Amino acid sequence: MAKSLLIISRQAPWSGPSAREALDIALAGGAFDLPLGMLFLDDGVFQLAAAQQPDAVQQKNLAANLQALPMFGVEELFACGHSLARRGLDNDALSLPVEVLDDAALTALIARFDQVVTL
Repeated sequence: MAKSLLIISRQAPWSGPSAREALDIALAGGAFDLPLGMLFLDDGVFQLAAAQQPDAVQQKNLAANLQALPMFGVEELFACGHSLARRGLDNDALSLPVEVLDDAALTALIARFDQVVTL
């Protein structure tokens, strides 16, 4: 049986290549039926914000990649509740349904996966 993988995305979509790389890993793993989840933490929650305008900062739009996650079998999507609150985001402002977790749930989530990659 394949080991499970949790991808933690901590970077805003416009702060460099890390956000895109995390999504690429998730999509590739999902295509090969790897059991995986994705956690948006810290500025990574900005990836979930609806109605982004990446052209204004000369960046590529990650919305299509995010929307493709469930189609590739990546259905375990999580966000840190504290990260969302500190950045003024709530579930209604997100472009993708995620399970919002508190600190205790974050700890349990990370412990549940065999391997963790943070970008």
